[in-house]
Amino acid sequence: MRKIASRQAYLLLLVALLISSCASVEMPGYQRLSGKPYLWQGIAFYEEGNYRAASRRLLFALEEGLTVPDRVVAHKYLAFIACVSGRQLTCREEFAIALKLDPTFELDEAEAGHPIWGPVFRSAQAASAGRS
Repeated sequence: MRKIASRQAYLLLLVALLISSCASVEMPGYQRLSGKPYLWQGIAFYEEGNYRAASRRLLFALEEGLTVPDRVVAHKYLAFIACVSGRQLTCREEFAIALKLDPTFELDEAEAGHPIWGPVFRSAQAASAGRS
């Protein structure tokens, strides 16, 4: 009976070690995509006018992993925040990243007509088209 209990304990220890080692293994081609809740929080903060919190959430969403379309959205909002904060170069860089991720990316009609970031987006779009 004692031998069976020690064998079971050994097997449990072995299983626990295997599980813990698998948790830290990076699988090729696997991307963690757990940033979506942070993306939505970032957009909500943006809409409330809390740009500092919005930027932090959007950056965290990008770090945690997003699909390509969601990454484009995150960079679009980061561009908006940079533009309204007077950081036109950063705004343009964020739009350039979004366009690199999705060369067909467009702002909707209301966004494109915005007097601050509309011209910056068109400039980034023209530069992106020139590189194609």
